[in-house]
Amino acid sequence: MNMPELSEEEKLQILNSEDFQTFFSKSARLVERMLTEEVDIYTDYSGGDNEGKDDESAGDRLKLNRIFYDERWSKHRTNTSLDWSKQHPELLLASYNTNEDSPHDPDGVALIWNMKFKKQTPEYVFHCQSAIMSSCFAEFHPNLIVGGTYSGQIVLWDNRVNKRTPIQRTPLSAAAHTHPVYCVNVVGTQNAHNLISVSTDGKMCSWSLDMLAQPQDSMELHFKQSKSVAVTCFSFLSGDVNNFVVGSEECTVYTACRHGSKAGISEGFEGHHGPITGIDCHKVPGQIDFSPYFLTSSFDWTIKLWSIKEQKFLHSFEDNSDYIYDVKWSPTHPALFASADGNGKLDLWNLNNDTEVPTTSITIDNNACLNHVRWHETGSHIAAGDDIGRIHLYDVAETVAAPKGNEWSKFAKTLQEMKQQATEREEEAMSLSTMTSPLR
Repeated sequence: MNMPELSEEEKLQILNSEDFQTFFSKSARLVERMLTEEVDIYTDYSGGDNEGKDDESAGDRLKLNRIFYDERWSKHRTNTSLDWSKQHPELLLASYNTNEDSPHDPDGVALIWNMKFKKQTPEYVFHCQSAIMSSCFAEFHPNLIVGGTYSGQIVLWDNRVNKRTPIQRTPLSAAAHTHPVYCVNVVGTQNAHNLISVSTDGKMCSWSLDMLAQPQDSMELHFKQSKSVAVTCFSFLSGDVNNFVVGSEECTVYTACRHGSKAGISEGFEGHHGPITGIDCHKVPGQIDFSPYFLTSSFDWTIKLWSIKEQKFLHSFEDNSDYIYDVKWSPTHPALFASADGNGKLDLWNLNNDTEVPTTSITIDNNACLNHVRWHETGSHIAAGDDIGRIHLYDVAETVAAPKGNEWSKFAKTLQEMKQQATEREEEAMSLSTMTSPLR
């Protein structure tokens, strides 16, 4: 049977059709995955590979798996946020700000990388006309990606459509955000959830993903009737959609809640001497509840551990010599957290081992700065984004990532010791203050 010859016009019509574009896009991804897969056929299951090897080194505890980087889309861009997909745990979302060297390119870019396959290109590319300052997978909506922009808009992308630009965006109006949106997060349950956004304009907005024309609800974040709090980061308490903590440009940490008679900011926590860059509440489940505890990182070169029940910090971690840009608790180990700083140093701290120096550290090359860290839900991988467009994916050794059965009780004891030291520190400060105060 002879197939009729298609005219050039008919060929172009097919090539440009929606169906062909969808087919070609999916097929190209499949072929690329196949071409880049590598299998090590020399694995020695008898353990011969380990003979003569020394004890575990820092490189074994935190081992570089790969670097996600795209010459076209991430070069010369600073990573602004990271998020792992809950529906597809191999997918990592990274957002980036403006590439100053390419003024004609989109200002904001969001790339979805795939940890499962060794392909060099992102799984999806999205962009918009404002730098993206925050992003997240829309939990309960596996195809939707949310971005918070420098202009104050919230944008929504959908990976089911052959469109790299947002399918929805919030209007630029006084009812929503007017400053950069540094925090976006979907909270709630399958049947009752909202997108929460917070900006340095001092406003928290709650949105329905079905309708972004205006926020369902918004709240001014003021402390004691004074000016708006310029929020840089926030974190909800474990299993809670009402109570949260925020970090601010003015160096103060605050507790707050969304609903009820005390809605808004309730308490201020003084202790940092630079803007707060990261904040994270403890969320590891276990036999002891550590949900009141949270960590903060700051431009003042320190990380601090707090409890929502105490006005003063319990401990200050002072091993770094540059701005600390992010801090995150491990999702599986109660005493483990990660931090990233301006010297390109990624630190893992196990507080049951040591509270003064990290358990393991690694410094990236190229004199780059690390801006963000994000643990994989298994606790066995961690992603760190830098300021030159690269995402560094590390494997965390089981000896570091996997908690022993007694880690919870050990951590409770560690916290008790920290509280005692904090009390002594406070008494000593008060004593010094009394001694140096002028006679009346």
